[in-house]
Amino acid sequence: MNEETLPDKMERGENEEPTGQPAEIPVQEQGAELQSCIDRLQRLQAEFENYKKRTARDVGLLEERAVDRMLVEFLTLYENLERAFRSYTTDHDVEPFVAGVEQIFAQFAQILERYGVERIPSVGDPFDPAIHEALLTVQSEEEKNTIIEEFAPGYRRDGRILRASKVTVSQGPASEEDQA
Repeated sequence: MNEETLPDKMERGENEEPTGQPAEIPVQEQGAELQSCIDRLQRLQAEFENYKKRTARDVGLLEERAVDRMLVEFLTLYENLERAFRSYTTDHDVEPFVAGVEQIFAQFAQILERYGVERIPSVGDPFDPAIHEALLTVQSEEEKNTIIEEFAPGYRRDGRILRASKVTVSQGPASEEDQA
C-alpha cells in the first residue's frame, strides 16, 4: 500500500480528476490513512510527554548543581566560623576571635558581591512598596512616607527583589488636631 497520506495527496492535487472534481477515494484507503494519522499523532504525543519529563528532570539536576556550588562556598565560611569558636573556647582570647569573625563577615560580603547581591537602601528614603515592607507606621518629625527605621535589610540581585526591607514608615508630624 502507498505510504502517502490523504492530506499529502490533497496538497499536491492528486486526488482530483482531470475535470477538477475530487476523485473518489475508496473507504478502505481513507480508513487506513486515518489510522496512519492517528498512529502518528499518538507517537508525537508520547514523544512530547517524554520530552516534558526529560526537561523537568534536567531542570531539577541544574538546580541541584547550582545549590551544591553555593553550598561549597558557604562550607568554607562555616568551617572558618567553627575554627574561630573552637579557638575561643580553648584560650578565651577575645581579640583573635573578633578578628576571625570580622574576616568571616568580609568573606560573606565577597560572596554576596560576586553573586551580584546588593543591599536595598531604606532609612531616610521614601517608602516604596515594591522594595520595602512596612511593619509599622508612626508619627514623627520626618516627612510623610519616609522610612525612619529598618528592622531587617532587604536585598536585590540583577533588579529582582530577593527580600524586601522590613521598615517603619513616618506618618509625618502630628497635626494640631491629633495633639488635642
